[in-house]
Amino acid sequence: MVYKDLRQFMQALETTGDILKVGQEVDWDLEAGAINRWFYEQAGPAVHFEKLKDYESGYSIFAGSLGTYRRVAIAMGLPPETSIRDLYHEYERRLHNPIDPIIVSTGPCKENILLGDDIDVFRFPAPMIHDGDGGRYIGTWDLVVCRDPDSDWMNWGMYRFMVHDRDVLAGFPLPTSHMGALLLNKYVPRNQPMPMALVIGADPLCHMAALSTYKMGLSEASLAGGLRRKPVELVKCETNDLLVPANAEIVIEGQILPNVTIPEGPFGEYSGYRTGKVTGGEYCKITAITYRTNPILTMISLGMPPDDNAVTVSMTAAITIKERLQRHNIPVTDVYVPAEGAVFTVVVGVEKGGKDMVRRILEVLTERRVFASKIIVVDKDVDPFDMKQVIHAFSVKCHPGRGIFVTEYPGRGNPITPCFSEEEREKLEGATAIFDCTWPLEWEPGEIPIKSSFLDIYPKSIQEKVLRDWGAVSK
Repeated sequence: MVYKDLRQFMQALETTGDILKVGQEVDWDLEAGAINRWFYEQAGPAVHFEKLKDYESGYSIFAGSLGTYRRVAIAMGLPPETSIRDLYHEYERRLHNPIDPIIVSTGPCKENILLGDDIDVFRFPAPMIHDGDGGRYIGTWDLVVCRDPDSDWMNWGMYRFMVHDRDVLAGFPLPTSHMGALLLNKYVPRNQPMPMALVIGADPLCHMAALSTYKMGLSEASLAGGLRRKPVELVKCETNDLLVPANAEIVIEGQILPNVTIPEGPFGEYSGYRTGKVTGGEYCKITAITYRTNPILTMISLGMPPDDNAVTVSMTAAITIKERLQRHNIPVTDVYVPAEGAVFTVVVGVEKGGKDMVRRILEVLTERRVFASKIIVVDKDVDPFDMKQVIHAFSVKCHPGRGIFVTEYPGRGNPITPCFSEEEREKLEGATAIFDCTWPLEWEPGEIPIKSSFLDIYPKSIQEKVLRDWGAVSK
C-alpha cells in the first residue's frame, strides 16, 4: 500500500498495533522527548501526543515513525515481520527504480498560510527534547529542501533546526553534507541568501529519502517516488521557487543568510551522546509558514540507538557502501550496518578476503567523507546480518597484531563521533579501523580450522535426520 500522507500511515500503525495514542496532557518541555526516548530504548511503539501543555486542541506531536524495522516494513507496504535482510534488498530494488515527482497547483500543506507579521513559529509545539539542549527544536524528523543556484537540482536532507525567535531559526547542516556544501561553495562566495524549506510531517518514505546517502545531483524526490512506488506530489512554496511535498503537515519557508551565524546547540545526537556545544549555527529568517489544519509536528528524540535515524540510515548507508565497493570490483556478498552501531560500525561480507582485500576496502571507504570508524570484514561463510556470527568471527579470526589496519583522514571526519577529541571534531579529523575477520589467502586448505557448527561439522544425512526428528522441538 502507498500512503499518501503521514495521517494514512498513522492509521496503518493503529491497525497493526504499532502506535500509542496519548490523550492525556503531556508537557512539550522534556516530557514528550523523554517518553519517546524511553519507547525507543524498550523497542516500544510510535507515539502520538494528542494534547500538549500550553497548546490548544488540534496541535500534536508524532514520534517514532520508523523507529523499528517492523515500522519500516509497514511504511514500505510489506508484512510487518519482514526480515532485515529482505528490507535491505527491497530498498535496494526500489532505489534503482526512481519515479519522478509530479507538480500540483496546491495541496493540504496550504490549508493555512502565515506571512509577514503573522509569522510565529511558537504557534507550533516545538519540543525541548533533551535536558541540556540549546533550545526548542522544531526541525528533527524533518525534510529540508534547498537548491543548487547553478542548476535545477533540488536537494532533500534531514538537518536539525532550533527555534531562536518567532521568525528566526538556527540550523546545523554539517559542512560535509550536501546542504552545507551548497551553502559554503555556492551561496556564501556570492554573498547570496540561500532559499530553503523545512518540511515537517511528510509521508515516512519521503523522510527516508531525505536521510539517504544519495549521490549529489540526483533527486531525492524521485528516490522517494521509487520507494513509494508512486510519484510524490510537489507544490511550489509561497515565497521562493522550491518544491515541497504537497501533503506535508507543516512547511517553514526561509532564507539562510550568508556570513551570518547565530548560537545553536548543543543537542543530544544520533551517536548516543551530546558531543557538541554552543556553536555558530546558520541564521535562517522565516519568510512564510504553511500548514494543515490540526497540524502534526514530527519529532525524533535522538540518542542511544536504535531509533528512526539509526534504523533508516542502517539501510540507506549499507546499500550506498555496498554499491561503492561493487563499483571498485570488490567481491562483496552483502553489507550490514547494525542500527545499534549508530552508523559508526559497518559489516562487509566478501567472497574472498585476505589482508590485501581488506586494505582495499579500507581505501575505498575512506577516500571521501567518512562516517564509519569501525569496519568488520567477514568471509562468505559468515552471515553479515547475524551479529552472533559476526562477533564470533571477530573474536576468533581477527589477529590482534596483523588483522587490524588504521587510516587517518584530515578534513573528512565526522564531527559527531564521540571517541574523537574536541580538537579532532572541530578540525574534521578522524581515523577508521578495519578488522580483518577473514582467513589469510596464503593458508593451505588444511590449515583452515573446521567450523564446529551444525551445518559445517555434520554429514548432510545426519543433519536431515536431526531436522526431521527434532526440528519442531527446537522451535
